[in-house]
This record gives sequence, C-alpha cells and structure tokens, in this order.
Amino acid sequence: MKLSASGLGQQAAHEGENKCLNSELWHACAGPLVCLPTVGSRVVYFPQGHSEQVAATTNKEVDAHIPNYPNLPPQLICQLHNITMHADVETDEVYAQMTLQPLTPEEQKDTFLPMELGIPSKQPTNYFCKTLTASDTSTHGGFSVPRRAAEKVFPPLDFSQQPPVQELIARDLHDVEWKFRHIFRGQPKRHLLTTGWSVFVSAKRLVAGDSVLFIWNENNQLLLGIRRATRPQTVMPSSVLSSDSMHIGLLAAAAHAAATNSCFTVFYNPRWASPSEFVIPLSKYIKAVFHTRVSVGMRFRMLFETEESSVRRYMGTITSISDLDPARWPNSRWRSVKVGWDESTAGERQPRVSLWEIEPLTTFPMYPSLFPLGLKRPWHPGSSSLHGIVPY
Repeated sequence: MKLSASGLGQQAAHEGENKCLNSELWHACAGPLVCLPTVGSRVVYFPQGHSEQVAATTNKEVDAHIPNYPNLPPQLICQLHNITMHADVETDEVYAQMTLQPLTPEEQKDTFLPMELGIPSKQPTNYFCKTLTASDTSTHGGFSVPRRAAEKVFPPLDFSQQPPVQELIARDLHDVEWKFRHIFRGQPKRHLLTTGWSVFVSAKRLVAGDSVLFIWNENNQLLLGIRRATRPQTVMPSSVLSSDSMHIGLLAAAAHAAATNSCFTVFYNPRWASPSEFVIPLSKYIKAVFHTRVSVGMRFRMLFETEESSVRRYMGTITSISDLDPARWPNSRWRSVKVGWDESTAGERQPRVSLWEIEPLTTFPMYPSLFPLGLKRPWHPGSSSLHGIVPY
C-alpha cells in the first residue's frame, strides 16, 4: 500500500487498477456504515479528520512543529467532482479517491437545496460474512461454512451424490477467479470449502480474525471479498512518505486549493483504525449542526459495525461540547462532542464523536424547505457561517 502527500494516498496509479471495480462487492467490503457522497453534490471536507486518519495509519500523532495553515478553515465547503472506488492490489484494502473543489464565498451564498444524504452502503441481499477461525486459516484444513449461509448464497448441491460436492468459481475485487471444492460431509455433516481454499488463504495472507464474504449477485455470479481485522501498523514500507510529510502535504494541498479555488484529491479508507468519514454531504452536515439541538446530559445512540457485517446501536450520554484541538483547529465541528458510553458497551469506543454521527434521543428539529449556506441558528442570537462555528 502506498501513501501520498495528500493523506492516505494509495497512489491510484497502481498497475492494473484502471478497471472499474464491482460497486456491490466494494461496498460490501467497505462495511454497512459507509456512505459515499454523490458526485456533483456539495460536501464538507474536514482536514482535521483527514489528518487523524493519517495519524491512525502511521501510529504517529501530529507533531507540534508541523506548521499551521491559518487560512485553511476547519470545515471546507467543496463540490465533489469525482469519486473512484479502488482496492489495493497487495492487500485488497478498499479505499475511495475523491476530487474536490472548494466553493468561493459567492458560490456559498447560493441558496442550497437539500439533496440526497449520500450513497448508502449498497449491502447485497444474498451474501454472508464470516470471521475466520484458526481452523479456517490452517494450511491443512478447510473453510467451514454456516449451513444457512451456504444454502442461501451457494448454488444448491446435488444430494443424490454421496457425498454431495461441486466446484465453485468466485471472483474477487480484481476480477481474479478462485476455484473451491464445496462438499457436504463430516459428523455432524457440514458445508466445507476444501481444495483451493488454502491457496486462497496463503495468497491473501489471511489470519484468524480476518473476515471473508461471499455474494451471489443478480447476474448469478459468485463474488468474494475480504476484510482484514484492524491491526496496528508497526513497520511502514520504505516507499511510504514520513508521517510529518504526509500531514504537511495534505494540509498544504487543502490550503492551496482553498486559496486558489482549485481541485485537490483525497483518499479515504473506511477500514482503518480511524474510519470516521472526513468528507460528508453538506446536507447531512447542515441537518446535524444547524437543525438539531443537542445539550450536555442528553442521551443519544450511535450505529457501530459488529462482527459478521451487521450493525448495532449503542447508547451514551453527552458530557461536554467543545473543540477537540482548540490550538490547531479552533471552531471545528470535528469530534466536538465528548461522550460517556454506557458501561456495558464502552469497550474501545471513541470518547469524542461528531454531531452527524449520533442520533439524540430528544431533539428539536427545524427543517425549512430551502435554506442558504449562511443560515442563522434559529435559537441562538448572532450570525453563523459554515466556515466558522456557532457558539455552543
């Protein structure tokens, strides 16, 4: 995997990556909570969030000596000109490449029509996802498929054979074919992938804790994807830029684009340790920031991805609302809400979240049919701007 100065920049010039990836498989690998903005729509870019992803990628926080860019606002309103889905040729990690262009102050004054909130993750209907066990990844074993999953996704076996067996052909994100022997045997009987499975595990360097998913699509094709368990990045490849260079590069690129109204490119990887989306639809931002009232002590719920590609709502309480990094990013909406998670669900969840990630249990929404970008918050005196922040 390669990284560029504009952030988690897997160079899109990977050999063989010019193919159009299967969107259904890409979204399934990205996860059920990923929501890509719509091409041509207005979005909000958070350089602070982008920098956070780089820090998670390199296991290195932003150093104090990295220069600030005072003319770079904490939230940058942009037009999304293009978005391309990619998969790393070595690791199969999925990521999105986005081309953004900051809007001029005049363009931001235009009346904004609320549009779609982005492209919800296109999770397939006929699929299953399984977290691999040690037995699944052993060189002498096979892949044990849950019975309901096999019956739902794989072509039916001929049970007049003893044992019932068939060959499966599945295509991955790079359109590579993988052949597996699917057999129903054992005591008790179970569905297994045998011949071909260990070759796949070795080629993809899968370990226990990683996940695989199979999709039976509308064209009667079997698709195969992987999701790697989050693992700390201990050694970066020699070709990778230093963490400091990456932070400086992404900030400089965004600041230059904002000053010159020129396009810039960012890369978003939804499977990294810091997967929060730092490019979100403008309509989603406006709804959360300007049309939903939150306060300290308010209860909320938030969606999280769980094992086997399902989602679950977890509960918490808002404990404070303030800037995450007031020195570098004053008036930023990025992770401006500090929360306390219910004790039974605390785990490793972030102590800070962004307004658009949560669903307050008590809200006072106001939804006008049309509103300009410089809309004032109805319940708070004074003007507001999407470049700045309304006092909490």
